Amino acid sequence: MRDEQRRRQASQKRGRQLKVAGVVVAVLAVGAGVGALVAQQTSGKGPADAKPIAVGKQDAPAKLTVYEDFRCPACGQFEKQFSPTIKALEKQGKLRTEYHLVTIIDDNLGGKGSHRAANAAACAEDEGTFQRFHDVLYRNQPPEQNDAFASSDRLLDLAGKAGLKGKDFRECVTGGTHDAWVKKTGEAFKKSGHQSTPTVLLDGESIYGRSEPLTPASLKKKVLAKG
Repeated sequence: MRDEQRRRQASQKRGRQLKVAGVVVAVLAVGAGVGALVAQQTSGKGPADAKPIAVGKQDAPAKLTVYEDFRCPACGQFEKQFSPTIKALEKQGKLRTEYHLVTIIDDNLGGKGSHRAANAAACAEDEGTFQRFHDVLYRNQPPEQNDAFASSDRLLDLAGKAGLKGKDFRECVTGGTHDAWVKKTGEAFKKSGHQSTPTVLLDGESIYGRSEPLTPASLKKKVLAKG
């Protein structure tokens, strides 16, 4: 009788242990599921989603897509030649421009200027002054081999010329608030099939650096033909 009683007690104890273990496993599984859900909810948001910075009315009949690098001399030449026309068309509501800020010069020559300038430009977008800061950077673009934009002090000095002097902007620049976005947009460029900057598309069609040279007049004609 005693042996049988001991066997029943041992069996009941093992059953309780298995139930406890099952509860622990279930709790861990729920925790893992919650963690996965949180990851799904937070991924792809904020500055890490690689969305371009847009200028102009959302319902404009034409969209210009520009892939640029603030260290790229050819990008500086493009801006010098075409910026007045682009701005006029944006002001007329005829054109919306989407800027993808990439880091091809950093990748090819080394340095951090492309990356840090792009982050600073995204910080300027937070303040509603992207276009002014964008233009200041190109007007003060250093030689390609000179990684001057890697300096936060230099970027902040130029930002002052665009009226950007607030604490939030300063902390955004020095803290690299949009570093994740810069990395994402650079990765997206590498996967896009485009090989150089500037790459300029009008409603998805490449229009710059082709056999037929693009001019401000021909760009205006192409845009106005869209409506």
